[in-house]
Amino acid sequence: MKIKGKSKDLKVITCNHFKSRLIGNIGKKKIKEVLLFPKCNSVHTFFMKQNIDIVMLSKDNTVIANYQNVSPYKIIWPKKGVKNILEFPAFENIYSVGEKITLKKEE
Repeated sequence: MKIKGKSKDLKVITCNHFKSRLIGNIGKKKIKEVLLFPKCNSVHTFFMKQNIDIVMLSKDNTVIANYQNVSPYKIIWPKKGVKNILEFPAFENIYSVGEKITLKKEE
């Protein structure tokens, strides 16, 4: 899948399995893609090496909360109505609260 970033379209990787959800962006020196965490409503950035942008989505992919340039060793606590989370490379998120996001399948 792909999604719009500020400077380009970004590849989206869905983290469905225990290991991919556990590791996420931990330890990556250069984050190049967006991670989608389905059925997730909170985030931590422990052991990360880079800042990230975090977008919290409702079940119909409407943005409920948006966090820009979140540094390592932070916790983003659960918010009411959040069903999915997107983690963007820092400064690549272009979405605003209330906006509906469409993920596009790669062609």
